[in-house]
Amino acid sequence: MYAIVDIAGQQFKVEKGRRIFVHRLPFEKGDSVESIGKVLLLDNEGDVKVGTPYVEGVNVKATIVDHVKADKVLVFKKKRRKGYQKLNGHRQCLTQILIEEIA
Repeated sequence: MYAIVDIAGQQFKVEKGRRIFVHRLPFEKGDSVESIGKVLLLDNEGDVKVGTPYVEGVNVKATIVDHVKADKVLVFKKKRRKGYQKLNGHRQCLTQILIEEIA
């Protein structure tokens, strides 16, 4: 059984027991969340339900495992023959969640 879920503006394929990284969520480490996102599609061993736009009556329960930062992404800008160079770095704040069940 798996589901396609919209969490914080991004879509993820979730299954029971799977850990995923999503954009930072406003929960504390160790919190249990009853409805983590909006379910767009549900596949129960071949029985597929597609939402219009969401599947009603389906909840994805998850636990917040940790708040982490992603690897650094370097942004380098340069204009040739002008002496202009700029180097910026960015680390995205992420939340690791563990999918407990799809009910």
